[in-house]
Amino acid sequence: MQRRHFHHLGLGAIGSLMLATWQQAHALSLADLSGADASSGVKAALAKGAESAVALLGQSDGFLGNPKVRIPLPGYLEDAAKLMRKFGQGKTIDELITGMNRAAEAAVPMGKDLLVSAVQNMSVTDAKKILTGGDTSVTQFFAEKTRAPLGERFLPIVTQSIEKVGLAQQYNAFASKAAGFGLVKKEDANLSQYVTGKTLDGLFTMIGEEEKKIRQDPVGTGSAILQKVFGATR
Repeated sequence: MQRRHFHHLGLGAIGSLMLATWQQAHALSLADLSGADASSGVKAALAKGAESAVALLGQSDGFLGNPKVRIPLPGYLEDAAKLMRKFGQGKTIDELITGMNRAAEAAVPMGKDLLVSAVQNMSVTDAKKILTGGDTSVTQFFAEKTRAPLGERFLPIVTQSIEKVGLAQQYNAFASKAAGFGLVKKEDANLSQYVTGKTLDGLFTMIGEEEKKIRQDPVGTGSAILQKVFGATR
């Protein structure tokens, strides 16, 4: 009886020791990374994630054909659109939604240089924070550094694309009334601003998707530095 009790204690102690050893090795692997390696690895991840996201979104159906980022009509207008379809206005609604998403697809490639610049200007401190952060720390970095300037870059492109659809005035008039009743957010009452905001949301969503892939399978990236740096965080 005592021997069996000792046996269970021994297994428990061994298990605890193994866990402590693994945790220590995990911590050391991160600590042992040089600042240069950490910075290079994170920059490679950011560059890869940004380039992949821009390539995926900045093509025909990059937004329209992707349920994760497809831009719908906002709030109450989506419900109103269903009613309009019943009265034979389906074609008009489809043209508007297609135009909104095409505008986003046209805008995204114009932000690539701003994303690259954010990567190039990253500090070693930023890199370390990203390595020890959560699964979306890269995406959060991009959002903090680039959302405002990207919005300024995207807005005129979106506006120009939206004007081609010829429905912006109707949308703005209708949405403005809906906003007055609290049915639509004020920032969504202007079509160009709404689409610009959704374009940014979609871009950061896809950067986040690429970041998760790198963290989950750094070996699969085929990059030695990504394997070394993100492999150390697993």
